[in-house]
Amino acid sequence: MPNSNAIHQFSVAVPDDVLADLRDRLARTRWPDQMADTGWTYGADLSYVKELCDYWLNTFDWRAAEQRLNEWPQYTTEIDGQNIHFIHARSRHENAIPLCLTHGWPGSVAEFLKILGPLTDPEAYGGTAADAFHVVAPSMPGYGFSGPTTKPGWTIEKVAQTNIELMARLGYSSYGAQGGDWGAIATSFMGHLDAEHLIGIHMNMVVAGPPAGAENPFEGVTETEMAYLGEMGEFQATGTGYQQIQGTRPQTLAYGLTDSPSGLAAWITEKFYAWSDCNGDIESRFSKDELLTNIMIYWVTGTINSSTRLYCESMRAGLFGAMRPGVTVPTGGAIFAKEIYKAPKVWAEASFNITHWSTHPSGGHFAAMEEPVALVGSIREFFAPLR
Repeated sequence: MPNSNAIHQFSVAVPDDVLADLRDRLARTRWPDQMADTGWTYGADLSYVKELCDYWLNTFDWRAAEQRLNEWPQYTTEIDGQNIHFIHARSRHENAIPLCLTHGWPGSVAEFLKILGPLTDPEAYGGTAADAFHVVAPSMPGYGFSGPTTKPGWTIEKVAQTNIELMARLGYSSYGAQGGDWGAIATSFMGHLDAEHLIGIHMNMVVAGPPAGAENPFEGVTETEMAYLGEMGEFQATGTGYQQIQGTRPQTLAYGLTDSPSGLAAWITEKFYAWSDCNGDIESRFSKDELLTNIMIYWVTGTINSSTRLYCESMRAGLFGAMRPGVTVPTGGAIFAKEIYKAPKVWAEASFNITHWSTHPSGGHFAAMEEPVALVGSIREFFAPLR
């Protein structure tokens, strides 16, 4: 019988016919209208999406992007009937801490390309051997090279369970975890489910609600954090339509996003624009190559539908929103200025064992891409006393 626990080497190699089909679809895009002088105020800006897709069709080099991805050792294995793809980049320092990095939506393991080197080879990036990590970066089930999920029930808690099983399968009996967006929520669940083996968890989006039973939920909240809560309220009012459709009817949305590369580009790029610290200029934070590498991972794997199903499965299971309190493992938070969800520290302390808290004056939701130096610095500082 085949060994279902087997680990197989993997490299990214998209067939030529998939790329030819993509070029054909891009060339035949039927563009929507847009009212004059509205920019991004109604959603993805037509002029920018056209510019990005023209670059995608005529300039972008996917084979070069493949080469950058393939610079890192990649593998696949099967967990609970689901193919799981992961980068496994071991440091040359044997005493390095194993670290499970989990991405979110609409991201991918491509988010981590700027931080894999500093984490695994710190001496080449201003650190010391004592800062080294062995990095395991899975593509979440249903995302990217893990391929689509095929059965109901793949909630964010199940993603966390998959990460735990992967780290055990790789032989790591003591390790850390880090994530943002869905990756932060998965990391939080890992803190609940595998406290025996986790030395600590670090998140660059800390999701926490007011302390249970608090007479005044705003006691101890700073003026800056009150302003953050106001920004979060505005986001809930005007920026969460994607959550509603992805959380209730993802299949209907998937027809357009799976059939149209320009539609997929618009759907994903708008989030990179809106959730980053780009001040209205998306390319001040992300190059076209970076944006398109991430978009291509969804396109060539056909995983936009299963990626959005994570919202639906998690919402239906009551697992969307503030985490349940009671994480006892040491917890670190890195709070970037334009993050879409920034819980006050006292709220986080009511749910987590906060031992490290860093705030950063710039950067947004995609910290590993926007502020890699600051994120790596926060991760190093948090884990230093836990080694």
